[in-house]
Amino acid sequence: MDYSNLFVCLMGIGTVFVGLVCIILLVTLMSYVCRKSDAKSVAPAPVAVPTDAPKPAIRPELIAAVSAAIAEDMGTDISAIRIISMKQI
Repeated sequence: MDYSNLFVCLMGIGTVFVGLVCIILLVTLMSYVCRKSDAKSVAPAPVAVPTDAPKPAIRPELIAAVSAAIAEDMGTDISAIRIISMKQI
């Protein structure tokens, strides 16, 4: 039995299309199931965080590590780098 080239191409494209539609349906179904299971779980009450808590200071080890990384990236000596300020985000 000899199949034409057009038939083989259409069967291949059709198979891929059907497979992709099945994947989309499975992902949509899993998303629906996950949303339903998340809605059923009870979230604990949020803990109040004091707003006047002191922020942790930036340690000298962190400044040294950042300085070394910048100097390495720029290809210069670490003594040529001067960090004026650092702010924690």
